Amino acid sequence: MATADVRGLVVGTATTAAAALGQLVSGLGTAVLAPFVLLWLLAPGGVRVLHALAGMERVRLARWGPEVIAPAPPPTRLRNALGDPVTRRELLWLVRHLAVGLPLGLLGFVLPVLALRDTLFPLYWRLAPKDATATSIGIGVAHSWPDALAVCLLGVGWIAIILGLTPGMAKLQANPGRRLLSAGPDADLSLRVAELTATRAAALDAHATELRRIERSLHDGTQNRIVTVTVLLGAARRMVARDPAGADELLERAQSAAEQALAELRTVSRSILPPVLADRGLAGALTGLAAESAVPCAVDVEVERRCAASVEATAYFVVAEALTNIAKHSGASRAAVTVRAPGPTLLLRVTDDGRGGADEHTGSGLSGIRRRVAAHDGTLRLTSPPGGPTTLEVDLPCGS
Repeated sequence: MATADVRGLVVGTATTAAAALGQLVSGLGTAVLAPFVLLWLLAPGGVRVLHALAGMERVRLARWGPEVIAPAPPPTRLRNALGDPVTRRELLWLVRHLAVGLPLGLLGFVLPVLALRDTLFPLYWRLAPKDATATSIGIGVAHSWPDALAVCLLGVGWIAIILGLTPGMAKLQANPGRRLLSAGPDADLSLRVAELTATRAAALDAHATELRRIERSLHDGTQNRIVTVTVLLGAARRMVARDPAGADELLERAQSAAEQALAELRTVSRSILPPVLADRGLAGALTGLAAESAVPCAVDVEVERRCAASVEATAYFVVAEALTNIAKHSGASRAAVTVRAPGPTLLLRVTDDGRGGADEHTGSGLSGIRRRVAAHDGTLRLTSPPGGPTTLEVDLPCGS
């Protein structure tokens, strides 16, 4: 295995473990507060605290994985809440989180401490008392370099255990929340219907906008060129008898106008569905976009399978519009495009080191990108603080 592959595997594993460990540690606070919340439920306002705590858990779970769809706002009066299924499920989640989340959170906190203690032992073993236990599992060792290195190897073993167990522990800790805090089947169906209605409207709007763009391109460009060709050909036909040289010049101008009209027609047809997607795939198409970008752009695409043509076209246009915005508005010196497809979703990220402050309500084309993404039931996230950097993230469902 190449060094770069090993480095990538180690970095990816460490990133996954760090994310899972962060999830465990963040859940630890919720688990510790659970008994107090259970007692607080007996006081006025306790139901609101339960709902707020469940809402925080939904946000946390969405940060580390798929979004947890929240149900309709449950009642906050204690008498009504006792008969509300959402409140009962939130209360059941709190009890299970106390029983499972607290031990897992404590374990997720203790394991790194043990790993740090043993791994760094060669740095401080000379300062430890002679009769002190050296290892974290209660095994005494002699104060010598061989034993210090043995303890360090034990710390490396703890790190391996953390990397191996932490993702599973995080999943076990998150399962009750994902199962109990999401909307029920009926509520989920109604929310899904409302969401599909909104995305259908966005799809129709995006389709109408695209038709207007194509019509405007044909009317303002190609049609005018063809009209020019017709006028020049008519004038040349009338002049051919009395002024052959002038007629020949008009024919040359007509030929030039016809070639320009053909070029503009090809540009419009490519904008409907770029043929480069079918010829070279998404990676090749995005590489071509980056090569033509006014701002130096690095492209990193790892997609093992082909997505639907409409999904690839949407990803292509998102990157094209984003790079255009970067060149026009950001003042960036470089940009980067990253595409991944780890599951049934195509993950697209465009970043730049520009001045930031991007806003989709200022006519920069971001609203059009959002409509295109919504038409595929995808999501768009924009992070652009003043001073930069700007990050545009798009998730497009592409099937399993």
